[in-house]
Amino acid sequence: MKNLKYLILVLLAYSNASLAQLKAISYKDGNQVLNGFEISPPEKSTQKPGILILPAWMGVDKASKDIAASLADLGYYAFIADIYGEGNYPKDNAEAAQKSSYYKTNYKEYQKRISLALDQLIRAGASPDNIVVIGYCFGGSGALEAARGHLNVKGVVSFHGGLARDPGRTIEPIAAKVLVCHGADDPYESKEEIAAFQQEMRDTKADWQMIYYANAVHGFTNPEYGNDNSKGAAYNEKAAKRSFEHLKLFLNEVLGK
Repeated sequence: MKNLKYLILVLLAYSNASLAQLKAISYKDGNQVLNGFEISPPEKSTQKPGILILPAWMGVDKASKDIAASLADLGYYAFIADIYGEGNYPKDNAEAAQKSSYYKTNYKEYQKRISLALDQLIRAGASPDNIVVIGYCFGGSGALEAARGHLNVKGVVSFHGGLARDPGRTIEPIAAKVLVCHGADDPYESKEEIAAFQQEMRDTKADWQMIYYANAVHGFTNPEYGNDNSKGAAYNEKAAKRSFEHLKLFLNEVLGK
């Protein structure tokens, strides 16, 4: 028992040390100041791949910082994007819904903010031609927009993200590989939206995967959502662990690690 407690303390200390390596980075979109975070792997090299992280609708949060630290521990450069910018961070869910909806509708602006964050990831040291974009909830929608916008990324991963797109948009081939990790009971994505997304993937000739997790609703990777599925968004430990393993498999395949 003492050995187990010691091991837990060591793991917690290691995790906290990784988080401490996160560095705040200010950059700009015109006059708009953006505030992201970067973290480097233990062994730095310009040949190492990079992961761009797009946070959920409240913006940069603990969950995005935790995943950045975990990815750095695995040997990746990571950068957490700031989509909203200084002075525009939502104060509550109502504001987050309004602000995130703006970027979903004005997807070109969303793609531009993602592109600017990619530049920061490369400046941090990541190989410019070996990058994957991952996103959570609103950020998951952004990951798909990175693929739709033909940004220079090898793959994109959406965790419980929005799948919808304006049906009037032109269908164009998607080169980036696509992984969607989706709660089987997510109440925020209709059967029609899921079917339309899957048809989009077929029409664009994408190399895509969509994995469903049983008993999981929206936000299943975030412990801060609690575990009450009836609220529509809730943490599911099993789904969170499985989806992280699926992420690692995807990264190994796409980035050649």
